[in-house]
Amino acid sequence: MATPVPRSWKRIVILLALFGLSFGYVEAAVVVYLRTISEPARLSYYAQYPPEALFPIPTPVELRSANHGQLWKLLRIEIPREAATLIMIAAVAGAVGTDGTSMIAAFVIAFGVWDIAFYGFLKLLIGWPVSLLTWDLLFLLPVPWSAPVLAPVIVSLSMIGAGVLVLRRQACGRPVQLSAGHWAGILLGGAVILLSFTWDYKIIVAGRLPHPYEWLLFGLGEAIGLGAFLHGVRQRA
Repeated sequence: MATPVPRSWKRIVILLALFGLSFGYVEAAVVVYLRTISEPARLSYYAQYPPEALFPIPTPVELRSANHGQLWKLLRIEIPREAATLIMIAAVAGAVGTDGTSMIAAFVIAFGVWDIAFYGFLKLLIGWPVSLLTWDLLFLLPVPWSAPVLAPVIVSLSMIGAGVLVLRRQACGRPVQLSAGHWAGILLGGAVILLSFTWDYKIIVAGRLPHPYEWLLFGLGEAIGLGAFLHGVRQRA
């Protein structure tokens, strides 16, 4: 017998979306502050690049220099903050969900809305990103992630769609029950996408420009993960 879930799945989705939107604004505001603080250091090393370009970024050696040592301290604060961000989203998902499946669904919805709202508010606040093909430094753990903004937006849209479908199916008494093979496919797809995000982390840390993004690798990961999920949904429909 399926574990009971909240009757109003639409209310849950709306509340998760409100959380994601508000948290996205908070995250965007933090990034505006950080970019304002760090921009002088970046310009001192890479003034030849346009101001809207995020890369190349100062290297750890440059950040630890006498002129910019304070930024190194901020970086050491920023990394745990990113981990705290994931914990916050997971805590909200845990409070909303009634079982493991609904918790995961709530997490991916909140995460996806937060991520898209983050870029939307940055665009409103400072006019960045210039386009969906603008490169961004996505995450710092365990190594720097980077990609054009379009890539994480696609992932976030996929996550939101999957999460809403799971909650809706559970509320209708037809829960999505993925097999071990389906979960393996989803995790494999996620790992391939992560590989595309971290493909150039060594040259980014070295203060160089990333190579052209591995869109084929990203597309493969998206196809594997989303395909495994949709196959599981159809098998249990």
